[in-house]
Amino acid sequence: MTPRRPTLLVVDDDPSMRILVQTFAQKEGFDVVAAGDGCQTLEWLRPGLADVAIVDLRMPQVDGLEVLGAIRATDPGCQVILMTGEPTVDTAVQAVKAGALDYLSKPFDASRLRGLLAGVRDELDRQQAVLVSETALARRLEFYGMIARSAVMQELFAMIRRVAAHARTVLVSGETGSGKELVASALHRLGPRATRRLVTVNCSAIVEPLFESEVFGHVRGAFTGAATDKAGLFEAANGGTLLLDEVGELALPMQAKLLRTLETGEVLRVGATKAAGVDVRVIAMTNRDLAQEVGAGRFRSDLFYRLDVMHLSVPPLRQRMEDVPYLTAAFVQEFAGRFGKDIRGLTPGAEQALSTWTWPGNVRELRNTVERACLVADGAHLTERDVRAVPAPDHAPGAPTNGTLAAVERDRIAQVLDECAGNRTHAARRLGLDRRSLYRRLERYGLDATPPRDKV
Repeated sequence: MTPRRPTLLVVDDDPSMRILVQTFAQKEGFDVVAAGDGCQTLEWLRPGLADVAIVDLRMPQVDGLEVLGAIRATDPGCQVILMTGEPTVDTAVQAVKAGALDYLSKPFDASRLRGLLAGVRDELDRQQAVLVSETALARRLEFYGMIARSAVMQELFAMIRRVAAHARTVLVSGETGSGKELVASALHRLGPRATRRLVTVNCSAIVEPLFESEVFGHVRGAFTGAATDKAGLFEAANGGTLLLDEVGELALPMQAKLLRTLETGEVLRVGATKAAGVDVRVIAMTNRDLAQEVGAGRFRSDLFYRLDVMHLSVPPLRQRMEDVPYLTAAFVQEFAGRFGKDIRGLTPGAEQALSTWTWPGNVRELRNTVERACLVADGAHLTERDVRAVPAPDHAPGAPTNGTLAAVERDRIAQVLDECAGNRTHAARRLGLDRRSLYRRLERYGLDATPPRDKV
């Protein structure tokens, strides 16, 4: 990624001052856009117009403070330096409080302005360098689609390498969006069955009357509509791997039928009288605590012990926050390329927003957030405005939010649900959750009183 020349916007109703600043800035390595007054600036203003602006404070109709406010509202990544021929301490304080980088007197001190512009240029270079280095490191840290530098994830990667060649039954647990599918895929691709089929069944998506037919198959005439013999998913995965997604959602009768096949290595099609042997590796995934489900009588203990021969737990993103910059860099590269945008870094505000949120939707929520940010971004750097789906800093860990992570998560879900006008499907997508997980959280936090509005 080649360095680009930063752009400076100079706004001054004095033509001689505009030319002076323009000439000076060009010698310092800046491209320059010049506006003759505040009104013209407001007409031109758009995100990405400039990296830094030098704005005269005293101008007719629209003064420098109004221009400053408009720039901060339109493009928070653009730094603003105010300048006036009538400096006062009160005005300087007011300018800095309004978000100005600094305040200069006319005629300006060349060495001081040079230092300010050098600081802006260095910060832009730093943002680009950080993204480049983190993207490069993310590539080196990638493990079968997962990106992590944290010790807890490196331990998980090491365990996957150790068990992939041998374990025939693996239970993968973790919160929604944490990356269980990638763990399962890595187990398959590192194992001896890597060249054979990986078949996935979403246990929560198949209604109970159809489950037995879909998973175990049926013979012709077994029920109304069974016009031909049909192989089930166990037979489709024969010699390969069957991935049971959301296994904790299975009804008890279906759990018994699944247990029978796991214990015997045979499938009995619906309507058949003779079972057929299958050689299938089974990876079961769940976002529930199955031991707790067993205690509550919602999951069979014998099936749990059968699946729990080897248990891999995927940590939530909030327990490995040091991975966020590398995940972010990889996602920025992916989506900036997809949308054809030259995004070269993140502003400090955007970095802080991403690093202080607790990510209840885990990596999936971070990915969705970066995708939206890249889609709406107009400038060369993602700003805090671009990642506005992330809550404000007062929702960050350690800030007053009733003092618990649950309170933070409840506030976040309520906020997104409100932004989506009560549409739970859209809210779940924004949060990086599946609808079932969202409904459980709505019930847990007492947010399910409002009727859902799920139709588009």
